Amino acid sequence: MKIGIVIPAHNEAMTISDCLASVQTAIEQLPSNISAYPLVVLDDCTDDTLALVENAGVDYIECDYHCVGKVRDLGIRHAIKKGATWIACTDADSIVTPDWLMEQVTHIKQQPTDMICGVVDVDNWAHLTSQTREAYIAHYQDMMGHRHIHGANLSFRDEAYLAVGGFAPLPCHEDVDLVKKFENQGYAITWSNHVRVITSSRLEARANEGFAAFLANLEKSNL
Repeated sequence: MKIGIVIPAHNEAMTISDCLASVQTAIEQLPSNISAYPLVVLDDCTDDTLALVENAGVDYIECDYHCVGKVRDLGIRHAIKKGATWIACTDADSIVTPDWLMEQVTHIKQQPTDMICGVVDVDNWAHLTSQTREAYIAHYQDMMGHRHIHGANLSFRDEAYLAVGGFAPLPCHEDVDLVKKFENQGYAITWSNHVRVITSSRLEARANEGFAAFLANLEKSNL
């Protein structure tokens, strides 16, 4: 089994080093018969993201898409060409837990699965109102069988990804679209809260309708 970990990045100098360090920790938990490698897809980065990725010794490719769906797809197809049979997606502003990859492997061993949809924890509530935190917790289903979809915590089998056509060239909700493709074609999906990622609570959205925008709207509605 060879795992390709694909991480899109657009000007993520503030967070990319912590992200890559957490991914490396997760890789180190894997048994010797499973290999894994991270690939950062740099999308028109004008800050120090490239230098930090190089400093971490992580493989990368570059593009100028300004479209997360196209960026993810580029990286995934590159990883598959390099031999990846399982793709694990996260984001450059997120930190994966040490058992992130091992929990995916455990699910794959326990039952046939073509995709795993994991959950996210918010890294910091300090700059948000208590009402926003309470509303989020009331909304979020942190349990097995949840129905949340996060591009920052989504993994799948290479053959299934290629068969459904991959991520669509969408500026947001590319993750929801991909999951629907898997569902519509009858692929087995595991909705797991054992596979966890800690994601940024920033309100400055990279995608107009992404997670940061969701938190920002929640905050506005609770002011």
